[in-house]
Amino acid sequence: MTTSAGPGANRPLELGRWRWEHSVGPGWLLLGDVGFEGFYEDDIPLALCAQIQGLFVDLPPRPRERFTLVGCAPVGALADLLDRLPAEALGTERAWLGDISIMAPPPDVPPVWWGEYLGDVVVVACRPSITMPEAVDVDLDGFVDVYDRTEAVVRPGDVDEFVLLGRNEAPYGTCRDVTGVFREQAAPPVPQVRLLGCRPDTPLLAALGAVGRSTEAARRRRRIHAEVYMVAADGSASQVIGAVVSGTVNAGEPSRLGAGLFDVTVDSDSREPLPLGILGILEHWYARRPAEKNLWAGYDRELRHHWAAVALAHRSDVADRPAGATYDLDGRFVTDIEGFYCAIGEAINGPGGYFGWNLDAFGDCLAGRFGARVPFRLVWHDSAVAREHLVAGYDRRRLGPAITLEYLLDMLAAHHVEIDLR
Repeated sequence: MTTSAGPGANRPLELGRWRWEHSVGPGWLLLGDVGFEGFYEDDIPLALCAQIQGLFVDLPPRPRERFTLVGCAPVGALADLLDRLPAEALGTERAWLGDISIMAPPPDVPPVWWGEYLGDVVVVACRPSITMPEAVDVDLDGFVDVYDRTEAVVRPGDVDEFVLLGRNEAPYGTCRDVTGVFREQAAPPVPQVRLLGCRPDTPLLAALGAVGRSTEAARRRRRIHAEVYMVAADGSASQVIGAVVSGTVNAGEPSRLGAGLFDVTVDSDSREPLPLGILGILEHWYARRPAEKNLWAGYDRELRHHWAAVALAHRSDVADRPAGATYDLDGRFVTDIEGFYCAIGEAINGPGGYFGWNLDAFGDCLAGRFGARVPFRLVWHDSAVAREHLVAGYDRRRLGPAITLEYLLDMLAAHHVEIDLR
């Protein structure tokens, strides 16, 4: 069994390798480790499963958070906003500030802590500070920029003053403390994952054998961390990027889905589940690669992002077509940056094709080995759709400036791509 180098860029595992004798499934392969301490192996087969409950769940939108800059001496755009807005305007769109980075004062040596980033920030209130004369306490509303809403945000030690910076490191002042940013890791939104109709391999059988024992060694043997792969109709397996079963095995019982199968319950570590809609995306790849373009067009931005992730996981290594080729991009549904990545993937590599799923990955694809060799010609049909939607502004999904059509065109031109907008 082999996988390619690079996160998420795996190739389908051996065709037919993961077939079994039961009439149900298997739908999922778990590769990872059991009983690890600190480091784990990511390619040990742990189980085949017909179903996994609790891995794909739609959560409510992440709520906005409240922060306070305590003992703040504002300067720059932050001071200007506080000076020009009356109290009744705070907390409205007029008091929108954008982004703030909270940093330690510059040391003589590189810091251990590189700061925290707050996005989509609105100033809610400002009042004289109760801790410092001539300073203010400023209440903010926004988001801490974290990969997962359950992540801990650790307060740095030996920092008694914070430096505030805006975009492009514009100075916003200092403060003595910040409340609401630093927090412990949250409880998992979905406390348990259940592996139903599961055929465990030896490491997972050992974990099940330790269930009910109260020793620390037994608890360690029940620890599991596994990446999840979809098993297709032909028995090949492809990684579901971001899908992880991680936690402590706490129960196992015979499954009603077949003789010799188990239903295994795992108490989950803190992490967000993936959206339920990914299951519908994966169905397009179950029997074979999609044969029709624009199947992604009806999805929202989040699921379009995951469509490109699934396309990445199913990417096959093929030689780049020769330089000078022409590719046609169907721009009718490029209403957001995620739609662009889906559309350019299909323009270069056909239905279900991949050619980047973020700016860095898109730049990597333009460098070659992803189906096209520059220079090439890109005919962008219905480009008016992107011109209307990919405009300057703030992207609240990405917590940063929007990626504009002009930016993409400049990036393509810098890589010697001839662009024909139609």
